[in-house]
Amino acid sequence: MLRLALCDDDEQQRSISEALLRQYLERPEGPSGRLSVFSDPRQLLEEVEEDEEAGGFDIYILDVVMPGLTGVELGMRLRERGCRGAIVYLSVSSEYAVDSYQTQAFYYLLKPVEAARLYQVLDRAVTALEKQRQSCVAVKTKQSLRLLRLDDILYAELSRRAVHYHLADGEQVDSVTIRRSFQEETAPLLADSRFLACGASFVVNLHYVSAVEKNSLCLDGGIQVPLARKAAGEATRRWSDYWLGGGKEIGP
Repeated sequence: MLRLALCDDDEQQRSISEALLRQYLERPEGPSGRLSVFSDPRQLLEEVEEDEEAGGFDIYILDVVMPGLTGVELGMRLRERGCRGAIVYLSVSSEYAVDSYQTQAFYYLLKPVEAARLYQVLDRAVTALEKQRQSCVAVKTKQSLRLLRLDDILYAELSRRAVHYHLADGEQVDSVTIRRSFQEETAPLLADSRFLACGASFVVNLHYVSAVEKNSLCLDGGIQVPLARKAAGEATRRWSDYWLGGGKEIGP
């Protein structure tokens, strides 16, 4: 279910936008979803912090000029908290459009907003979110729910009933204790042909493999991942096929 958040301090404009958004969610051809409405940016931030595990809303529709905390400042606070949802700004002026880039805004619309134009932007945002979800893996940590881009994962490792995701930027993201097998937990990775299972405890992204040795895979940065006995031949074939395919996802 799509989660939308609307934040606008102007009661009249907020009512207009709310009506448009509810109509959007009620369309037979549209996505099912839930709309939360806020008149104060701080209320929205509090809601996100209280429900941190959910990772925030999917789409934020934010007024730009608000007292105390502007829409751009609100967007930056949301990004700092790890919220990856699409941000759509609404404003009576285009003067803040450049500033909105700081928040990786999805779109900047001028008021009054036409329903057809707003719905077109929202449909595009929903499509982008679906693509993002398909190319990410959701990892539940002790602090929150993290969405990790498959492109960013060097390898995943099982240790003490938790999966440790090692990222290209050096960060390590640790899952909570898993209740199913490592193979089941990493199935979203293995469904992408860039990833190779190296024995019972490692899954490696072939994009970052620099060499295949008898007992290990060499990854960028000098990292070595153990390779199961007799698996070097298959690993070499998969690695070769990946790069012969142009460094893109290939069929199994």
